[in-house]
This record gives sequence, structure tokens and C-alpha cells, in this order.
Amino acid sequence: MKPEGGLRYATGRGRWVIAATVLGSGMAMIDATVVGIALPTIGRQFHTGVADLQWVTNGYTLSLAGLLLLGGALGDRYGRRRLFVAGTVWFAVASLLCGVAPSAAALIAARTLQGIGGALLTPGSLAILQASFVEEDRSRAIGAWSGLGGVATAVGPFLGGWLVGAGSWRLIFLINLPVAVAVVALAARHVPETRDVTESGRLDLPGAALVSVGLAGIVFGLIEGPGLGWTSAGTLTSLVAGAALLVAFVALEARTANPMLPLGIFRSRQFTGANAVTFVVYGGLGGALFLLPIELQQVAHYSPLRAGIALLPITVITLALSARSGALAARIGPRLQMSVGPLLVGAGLALLVRVGATGDYAGTVLPAVSVLALGLAVVVAPLTATVLAAAPSDRSGIASAVNNDVARTASLIAVAVLPAIAGITGDSYLHPARFSAGFHMAVVVAAACCGVGAVLAVLMVRNPVRRPERAEPGRWHCAVDGPPLSGAASVTPERLGASPG
Repeated sequence: MKPEGGLRYATGRGRWVIAATVLGSGMAMIDATVVGIALPTIGRQFHTGVADLQWVTNGYTLSLAGLLLLGGALGDRYGRRRLFVAGTVWFAVASLLCGVAPSAAALIAARTLQGIGGALLTPGSLAILQASFVEEDRSRAIGAWSGLGGVATAVGPFLGGWLVGAGSWRLIFLINLPVAVAVVALAARHVPETRDVTESGRLDLPGAALVSVGLAGIVFGLIEGPGLGWTSAGTLTSLVAGAALLVAFVALEARTANPMLPLGIFRSRQFTGANAVTFVVYGGLGGALFLLPIELQQVAHYSPLRAGIALLPITVITLALSARSGALAARIGPRLQMSVGPLLVGAGLALLVRVGATGDYAGTVLPAVSVLALGLAVVVAPLTATVLAAAPSDRSGIASAVNNDVARTASLIAVAVLPAIAGITGDSYLHPARFSAGFHMAVVVAAACCGVGAVLAVLMVRNPVRRPERAEPGRWHCAVDGPPLSGAASVTPERLGASPG
């Protein structure tokens, strides 16, 4: 095994390593953004209800969120390149199964397998760059990865809409196969193997099992509750068992020698507060963005391509402004932006109540997504910088991974529960008037969640004593499916769960 930190940015091999990691993480990023655009088409082909569409999204997120921290630990111990390649191959095989799925049930199962591949693949891409490049070149390497990953995130909705409209929804999964072949070939030829030689002790496999099955129980009860009945034996058993397993997970992590989630990190009020803000803001955002492509296509009569293009301002504005937002937070502290940003996100979500059958993009959709994107640009950088700054320096990797997992879990739960709260059940997405009424209620609830995030920031987040070495603009990543935003060059990605967002 070659020593860690030996590559230079300006060398051919260094650039090939960046290319491999960008393609690998980009494959997962694009897949995460294109599926939402395809949901109405998938539902019509398989004649499914809203619950199956929720599972198409949540099957992936569930396995990814439950195994992300374990995937990072496996890479540290057994080799980051090995796990990166294994995750890429797994992801590709699962993508093939998604692309040929004969039924909704088969697609959901394949999406769950795809999430496992993502949990192996995602932590490795950034960790490889951190471990492989010399210290003085890491910032440039991670900055290039971040910028190119941002392009992949921006392209995702457009690409998904084009593939669905021009060919078939199956192409959004099958397109991963040639990309995966390229990633494996580049990794085998150019990426050095690295691992953490200090890693010892048992892997927290029981913890990973408890959190994954516990989340599955909660999500099953929330998604299937409207159909089975909230007081039915199946729903209650699922919810109670899921909650009990999550309590058991916390108890296990408190006493195990090598926990997947070290609970001591939550002793910091600042860290806990930032993650609480992450949970409610990304929960509202994830639930609303699950429903928005359906509203655009089923109610406003957008084509898949037009629906994809309609969402582009979210990525473009966020990428364009986040670096400046991070620099501002470094000067004045994060509290103001973490309080105002969620309010702007909530305002953007509330403006979506104006989206309806008229389909007027300039007058309804564009103002809403622009305000929403401005809010994300204001809050994302200071939020994730606060998470990292609140943790000890040797815990910055796990702090970033926890924040990423909090965001994914919030989205997972929101996608499960928000449609039920809004009365979007059964085949209501096939009835424009019924769905639109539920959508309008859902975005109001999502906006209220963001308002709660602003209150939490005011109550729990404080501007820390200025420490330039720990508050520099650049130590943030996006907690959603996407790479660190522009300038994210100083993240320490040990066991980092950051994606590709």
C-alpha cells in the first residue's frame, strides 16, 4: 500500500484520481435528482398509488441513511479504493435491476439495493482525495471535485427530464452502467489504495442493523398507515417496533467501545442545535420537493423535461451564492444567517401554493424556487460550518457525516409523513384537483417546519469566539445529495457521509 498523501494536483495521475471520484459520486448525485422527475411516469406505467411512489424514493434513502456511517468505517478499515469500487459495482448492478424492473415492488427492492451501494460509494470519494493528495494540494483537489460535482447536480433534473421525455424512465437508471465501467477502470489504474492503519476494534454492525431496521419500521408505519388504518395492528406494530429499535440503538451506542455514532458529540449545544435546524429545514424541503415534480406534471401539465428545467434555479443560485454566504458567516458569525435562511426557504415553499393548473412558470414557479434557493444559499454554508466548528478537530469527519445523515433521515421521514398529513393518498396524484389541494397544504406545513428551524437557530445557536482556523469559509458541505459547495476545500472526510448533498 502506498503511503497516504503522495499525489500532486498538477500531475496526470492526480487529475485521473479526481476524475474517478467525480464520476463515481456524480453518478449517485444525478440518480438522486432524476428519480423525482420520473415518479409520475413510473406511477402511471405500473398503476401504483402514492405509497409506492414514496417507497421508490424512500427505499433508496432508507438503506443509504442507515448504512452511511458504516460504509465510511469499512472504507477506513479495509481500503477506501476497495470500498469505492465495490460500491460502484454494487450501485451499477442495482441500477440495472431498477432499469429492467417488471413491477413497482421489484423497482422498490432494487432501489433499496441501490442505496446500499451508495452507502459504500459515497463516503469514499472525498476520503480518497483527502488521503491521496499531499496536504498543500488537497484544497485544489477537493475544490475541483466540489465544482464539478455541482455541475452534475445541476445537470441532473434536466438530464432526467430529457431521458424520460425522449425515451423511457428506465434510461435514468441504465445510464449509470457505462459511467460505472469508466469509474472502475479509472480507479483500478490510477487511484492509490489507502486505509486508516489506526482503525481497530469491532465494527458496529449491531448498531447499523438496529438503526436501519428501526428506521424501516417507522417509515413503513408512516407510509402504509393511511392505507392500513392508523390504529391497525400492522401500523401500530411497525411504529412501536421501529421506535423501540431506535431506542435500543441509542442505548447500544452509549455503551459500546467503538460506536458508529459517538453520542458524546451531542454534548455540544451548538452541534445539537445546528443538527436540529438541519432536521426540520431539510425535512420540510425534502417532503415538498418530493411532491413538486408531481404537481408540475400532473396539475400544471409540464413535460418531464420542462419540470426538470423548472427546478434548475435551485441548484444554480445555491452554487453561485453559497461561497459568499460562507465568507460572510465567517466574519459575522453563523447565527443571523441560520435564523434568516430558514425563513427564506419557508417563504419560497409557501409561495408554491400559487402553483396550479395555469402552469405559469414566470409568475408562479420561478419566484418560489428563486426565494427557496436564496434561503438555501444563506443557510447551508454557515449551518454546516457550525457543525464542524462545534466538534473537536479529530471528530470533524464524523460530525460532517452525522449532519449529512440527519438531513437524509429528515427527508426520509418527511417523504413518508407529509403526503398523509396533506391527504395525498391512494391514487390521488392521478386526480389533478385533489392532488393540488393536498400539495398546497403540504407546502404550507413544510414552510412551517422551516419557521421552526429559524426559531431553533435563535434559541440554540450562538456566534462562537472567533477562531479563524476553525471558521474559515470552505469548511462546509451540503447536507443533501450533492457535493460540498464551491470553496469546500477544508473538510476532513474521515468516515464522511457527504455525497454527493
